[in-house]
Amino acid sequence: MGRQKLLLLFVGLCLGHSSLYAQDFTLLHRKFQVHGFASQGFIHTDNNNWLTLNTSHTGSGQFTDFGANISVQVTHKLRIGGQIYDRNLGQLGRWHPSLDWAYADYRFQPWFGVRGGKVKTPLGLYNDTQDLDFLHPFVLLPQSVYPTDLRESTIAHTGGDLYGTIRLRNSLGSLSYVAYAGQRQDSHDGGYPYLLKGVQIFFSSYGGLQYGGDLRWTTPLPGLIIGGSRLNESISGKGTAFLPGTTVITPYEEHSIADWANQFYGRYSFRRLQLDAEWRRYWRDQRIAGGFFEVQNDVRGAYLAGSYRVKKWFQLGSYYSRYSINLPVFTVPGLPYHSGDKSHIYDRVVAARFDLNSYTNFKIEGHFMDGFGLPAQYPAGFYELVNEKGFQPKTNALVLKTGFNF
Repeated sequence: MGRQKLLLLFVGLCLGHSSLYAQDFTLLHRKFQVHGFASQGFIHTDNNNWLTLNTSHTGSGQFTDFGANISVQVTHKLRIGGQIYDRNLGQLGRWHPSLDWAYADYRFQPWFGVRGGKVKTPLGLYNDTQDLDFLHPFVLLPQSVYPTDLRESTIAHTGGDLYGTIRLRNSLGSLSYVAYAGQRQDSHDGGYPYLLKGVQIFFSSYGGLQYGGDLRWTTPLPGLIIGGSRLNESISGKGTAFLPGTTVITPYEEHSIADWANQFYGRYSFRRLQLDAEWRRYWRDQRIAGGFFEVQNDVRGAYLAGSYRVKKWFQLGSYYSRYSINLPVFTVPGLPYHSGDKSHIYDRVVAARFDLNSYTNFKIEGHFMDGFGLPAQYPAGFYELVNEKGFQPKTNALVLKTGFNF
């Protein structure tokens, strides 16, 4: 309850300012900038419960997040800053605030800079800005590529980046690059730990090495960018588990054999129109239960999205999102492989955004989903823990959200 009051206070402070783009103050002859955002949502589904919420029947308003950041330009080339973030989405987040990012950024030249600390991970068009939903018309980004229940898995790394922008000759545009390496540390309140609670496995730690890069080409054609990202990981988890059908507790451990993602994307903007497209493949090969089992998942996601600014205060958007996962391949020493068919979620979405003023917006969104993924094996929005009676093949969802930013 205390954190809910804190959120209401934060929103009240936002609404109390006449100009909410940024709050500046000067200290030691340096200008500090303070930004923040807060949102409250509601989700109702006609069949399956979604995103760990009890969304069917009456719907759920357990859909809140907020963040605040501060930054300062120390010198012409050095900038430092940080952000706190908190959310409550059903069983995700659960009002446990985190340091979302905090780093120092030193840009030697336009083509070369370094930053270190806890840094947002570049992966596709939106991974490092997915919390800033005032930048787009959608309440939920396409879940096939940006699953909100796996936010902690790719949002940031504690380490360092090399980055820069190189202008190409002969008017061929420019290339922006990022190369990074660091440690990932997942929250205990993410989608994967919640999934494993259903089989009586409880993590005490989950994370590991994360490294990769992103290359983005701003083409000579105005408004067109294309790019690709690569993510490599070496992840391990430790905790405890109850032996099936007993009250006996045993240590639990899992670790990566191979864990990587490839993501390719493009965006085209022309006046009031914006088109986005992305494709992602995630391959996960894990040894679990102390190495006794090997589990492989092949997850593929793609979407095509479009939005159009009808009026300054009104924007329409839509996307089609396709998610598929191969049923796991289980390997037990001395036994043959076992595999199954693909599972999927196909999501057709229509959305509208209303900008009530320069710092407040309201969004309404409809989802028309076919399939529910693989709830017993991999988190994709639908969980057996909140769908004890099983799953219906189709789910329609109404999603509402209001947000404030300054």
